[in-house]
Amino acid sequence: MRSFEVGESIARRDVHRSGRVWSEQALRVIDDTDQALITACAPGAQVRWPALYARARAEDDRSVRTEAFDALATGEWQLADAVWQETELVLWKPPETWFSVNAFYIPDEERDGGRRLRNWYVNFERPAIRNPGGFDTFDLAVDLLVAPDLTSWHWKDEDEYAHLRRLGVITDTEHHAVNAARGQALAMIAQHTGVFADAERWAVWRWDPAWPAPTWV
Repeated sequence: MRSFEVGESIARRDVHRSGRVWSEQALRVIDDTDQALITACAPGAQVRWPALYARARAEDDRSVRTEAFDALATGEWQLADAVWQETELVLWKPPETWFSVNAFYIPDEERDGGRRLRNWYVNFERPAIRNPGGFDTFDLAVDLLVAPDLTSWHWKDEDEYAHLRRLGVITDTEHHAVNAARGQALAMIAQHTGVFADAERWAVWRWDPAWPAPTWV
């Protein structure tokens, strides 16, 4: 599979084992190396989410997120078009890893028009499978929320991970892979390796104003 060009728009897709797309997000390529595919997202980017998940976000209702996961287990969901809002995002997807590392940036109230790193976010997911328009993976629910300076962290959505385990959406094989990946991610944070070796440089990253928000059409 070819390398992606810097500035190219691609799509990250969550694809269920049935082959159906669960979600889709347009990203713009920052770099594509042997170490990681690095992409970025900005407000206005094209996304598609399950309709129930979109409703849960709009209403800030976690019970509706549970309904969305129940629909995932039965294979009965519909996608809703949306746009990415509020945050800028950089996403690192190393090859063959069961997670991606994400950095979220928000407006800096002390600097007019400025941005600051809100947090790091390790998203546990299947290894990437590339395609001509981007890559496919599948979000495995549990996440690791990390402070900007890497001095503290906590687990997120353990309850949803357990629910998806009970539903059979996350298999035993995937569960074992996630457990191993948890240790790998924690070691990277503690040792400042991988993307975290350049944490200070990425903390001041800014979206290239010459780039429009990414789309896949």
